Amino acid sequence: MRPVALSPQAREDALGAMADTSEFDVLVVGGGVVGAGCALDAVTRGLSVALVEARDWASGTSSRSSKLIHGGLRYLEMLDFRLVQEALKERGLLLQRLAPHLVHPVKFLYPLKHRVWERPYVGAGVLLYDTLGTTSGNARGLPHHRHLTRHGALREVPALKSDSLVGAIQYWDAQVDDARHTMTIIRTAASYGAKVANRTRVEGFLRQGERVTGALVHDLESDRRFEIRAKQVINATGVWTDDTQALADTRGQFHVRASKGVHILVPRDRVNSKSGLILRTEKSVLFVIPWGRHWLIGTTDTDWDLDKQHPAVSSRDIDYLLGHVNEVLATPLTHDDVEGVYAGLRPLLSGDAAETSKLSREHLVGHPVPGLVVVAGGKYTTYRVMAKDAVDEAVRTLDRAAPASVTEDVPLVGADGYRALWNRRQGLADEAGLHVARIEHLLNRYGSMVGEVLDILRQDPSLGTPLAGADDYLEAEAVYAATHEGARHLDDLLTRRTRASVESWDRGLAAAERAAQLMAGPLGWSDEQVRDEIEHYRERVAAERDAQQQPDDRTADAARLGAPDIAPLH
Repeated sequence: MRPVALSPQAREDALGAMADTSEFDVLVVGGGVVGAGCALDAVTRGLSVALVEARDWASGTSSRSSKLIHGGLRYLEMLDFRLVQEALKERGLLLQRLAPHLVHPVKFLYPLKHRVWERPYVGAGVLLYDTLGTTSGNARGLPHHRHLTRHGALREVPALKSDSLVGAIQYWDAQVDDARHTMTIIRTAASYGAKVANRTRVEGFLRQGERVTGALVHDLESDRRFEIRAKQVINATGVWTDDTQALADTRGQFHVRASKGVHILVPRDRVNSKSGLILRTEKSVLFVIPWGRHWLIGTTDTDWDLDKQHPAVSSRDIDYLLGHVNEVLATPLTHDDVEGVYAGLRPLLSGDAAETSKLSREHLVGHPVPGLVVVAGGKYTTYRVMAKDAVDEAVRTLDRAAPASVTEDVPLVGADGYRALWNRRQGLADEAGLHVARIEHLLNRYGSMVGEVLDILRQDPSLGTPLAGADDYLEAEAVYAATHEGARHLDDLLTRRTRASVESWDRGLAAAERAAQLMAGPLGWSDEQVRDEIEHYRERVAAERDAQQQPDDRTADAARLGAPDIAPLH
């Protein structure tokens, strides 16, 4: 397999192939992690595959998670051992084989508050968690948990109030840049032959009698419409599942309910700790997760029935997170410490539970009408299993036999050779004229594809300059996002290809002008388009900040809708 770039020309070629191909085996609708996984699963079985996404890759839930690859420690309390073991198997695969350049270990400290019963109770659960990870059939790739005294815990996390715990248990999970991981799955699928296009919206399904035979799609960049024909269509649209189902005149066999999860970022120096934290709340759990030069704190779990494209964060959401984390911190955090904020919607299978935190995170696959498969629910960690199950259902009714899923043994682009390059990172730094810390940063974003970024630097050494206003990233990375990673707009770059929109105090505004200039060449933007991209981004940031001053969901949603969704191309 030779990696291909998600370049502007590749997108045009893919759209042309979608329009001209008489019939694909599988059309996947939805470019989040599950849709990406479906495309990769199907194409690596030898099927012809098309994948379309109405907005940017991972622009919905798959860029707004807690960024954890984990088994779901709290599901052990629900005695859902199968779900936990399944997720731990996937964690091991991602760490060891599929994406070691993108998925990395992270340690958490669980403070104990009760002297007699809590340590054996929690300790037994964490021991079972470790054991299930070992028996899942994969190497764990992580250390085992350990018990700490109160003094030991305070040495690990000096930021804790000394009277907030009597001891602690430390365990390990993993984390990922979810948007980058999802985009990498799509790039891998394209490298195996899938035709993929973002900013391409399904406006209706094609029918022959009861059977769905494809979709009418709208290329939002060129304003052209055309038909894609397929033997099977997989609806993998997450919280939009019911809306997509309505296009096929069927309500489906199950429904999806959206739950809002809010996260805030604070600078790393605001919390003195060598470890992440996991805290119990009255409704769920709260994580304090190391994220580069920041702490990621989340999440909430509340019902959401407003705008799905841009779920808004209210001041009440931020107060909730700050209030709970401050219960254990010696130096409380304030609103002034909050550097970035984002919200995502979890696609939960609807049920009778009044609280969304009690609804199922497990997934279901359905075949509501011939030719249309629906996959919904689940959690980010188990995306590959969801994709496998959906494609299994799709191929069951194909007119020819298809091989079994092989994605358990298909590394994502950038995985092969990553560890060897990591071992020689100092040599790479010397050759590129960069600090070794910068090479480490690049390796953990691109893996063995780092050579493509360094090639851009060789062609134009000036692009080795940090991006002004987002200096964790090089200017070359902005160019690479447009030439190789499918970024079509400034928002794609600052929000998903990088995380400048939440990692800087000004939400990426200082980086916007230079970033747009760097994208302009590869994307063929006029001066007017560059100005429009910058202005759209400024309006988006202003709307989000306005929303975060509002007291509740409805007022925050109204404020966030004050900004347009996208800067149209001229």
